[in-house]
Amino acid sequence: MKKSILIINGTGGAGKDTVCEMAAAVCPVRSVSSITPIVEIARFAGWDGIKNRESRRLLSRLKEVFTEYNDLSHQYCLQQAQAFLAGEERLLFIHVREPEEIERLKRALGPICHTLLIRRTGVSNTPLGNRSDDCVEAYHYDAVIENDGSLEQLQYKVESFLQIFLNTY
Repeated sequence: MKKSILIINGTGGAGKDTVCEMAAAVCPVRSVSSITPIVEIARFAGWDGIKNRESRRLLSRLKEVFTEYNDLSHQYCLQQAQAFLAGEERLLFIHVREPEEIERLKRALGPICHTLLIRRTGVSNTPLGNRSDDCVEAYHYDAVIENDGSLEQLQYKVESFLQIFLNTY
């Protein structure tokens, strides 16, 4: 089976998880996030799971520290990609925020990996004071889905995108 990987990004509330769920109606999908191991560390340290300005900054800073220390998030994503390649799913979504991390992961995963930005009209682009959230648009993505209508319109866009993407890559 031909497999593909999409590194997906977008501001909070853009609809990334919704796009992944809609994609699952088209083909077998796995979805992982580079922040998962960082979230586990933050929860262990007492974070309550609520994403506000302060906690988003905490998660971003923790990710930076662990990237410098042992490349935790990148290594986690590579492990998840290996598990995906050995599994039954056709498409892997990897949620990554930081432009340099997107590029590094894309290079490491090779030609089966592409990038996708989900952009949503009306979602606040007010800076949140952390690199992870504030630099979403600072990357040249392979594709963009504009989430600017109803859920039915988004479903159509996702299905149309995947029909072309999966037959091309």
